[in-house]
Amino acid sequence: MSEKSISMPIGVVVRRLPGVTRWAKWVWKPVALLPGAGPADWKVLRAEGDAVEYHAGTADLVLHRADTEAYRAALTDRQPSLYVVMAESHEGSPFPYMLKLVTASPYEGQAYGDPGSGLVEKVAMPPGVVAWVAAFIARHHEEERFVKRKRDGLRMDGAGDGVGDARIEQMSDVYRAPAARRKDGGR
Repeated sequence: MSEKSISMPIGVVVRRLPGVTRWAKWVWKPVALLPGAGPADWKVLRAEGDAVEYHAGTADLVLHRADTEAYRAALTDRQPSLYVVMAESHEGSPFPYMLKLVTASPYEGQAYGDPGSGLVEKVAMPPGVVAWVAAFIARHHEEERFVKRKRDGLRMDGAGDGVGDARIEQMSDVYRAPAARRKDGGR
């Protein structure tokens, strides 16, 4: 990675529980993160009855220096979190989701939050990742100076000298009635 961005592999732990309705046989939810994890493809970590936890996959958490404001928002949340984005798997896969993205930006996580487009979950950020993200912010964040916008002199509210819109060229008197409506034949 260049100086503009850094990355860290993050493993995602997904828990499968029995569904509570007849329409959903299973409930799948990302519940934990594994910083520095190696590659995995739905490896069983723990099973207790019908509840199973999987290391569903590993994705790179990439931090870009242009997004430090978003990372600050994530760290100042009551519980600093990463956002796990999982897309629906292709037909025939034994698991309903595949890992698509792990991000520290709440804005990017929200962009993937459309209903029916997969699974987006907020998962608590491990303390080591919190320190890593905070150090990146300290190194790269620059406060944006507020600049008040100044208006130009052009009035766009339609108020003018009472002769219509000055931007539209008029070929005749704007106050004259159309000829078809006049009773005197246009005189």
